[in-house]
Amino acid sequence: MQATEANDRVVYWGTGRRKAAIARVRLVPGDGQIVINGRPGDLYLQYNASYLSSAKAPLETLGLESDYDILANVHGGGLTGHADAIKMGVARALCQLDPDNRRPLKTEGYLTRDPRCKERRKYGLKKARKAPQFSKR
Repeated sequence: MQATEANDRVVYWGTGRRKAAIARVRLVPGDGQIVINGRPGDLYLQYNASYLSSAKAPLETLGLESDYDILANVHGGGLTGHADAIKMGVARALCQLDPDNRRPLKTEGYLTRDPRCKERRKYGLKKARKAPQFSKR
């Protein structure tokens, strides 16, 4: 999570996590494009408006949606986890950009790790809580 200079451009890093997904996010000065795993963001997130708006939400909160490009590498989990992990990574990178950004992002909840994840399976059950069908005889 350091700002680095590459080709005379400042790059801000942030790591986001949600469920089993981990996103390494770079914020680069640009025109608001999203690139996820080398593919355009809208294609990667299957043109789902809620996923796209979730990934861009921290930038929209600060009014910077057309000032920075989001470059993300994501692995693990599914699309919901990917979108929320990118959201957290962008928020962390924006905190690096300017420490004053922390307060509005924190009040929106973008810097809080969502702790919910899949519950483990218990022995004697089919899933975490689903029991086999009861037979009286």
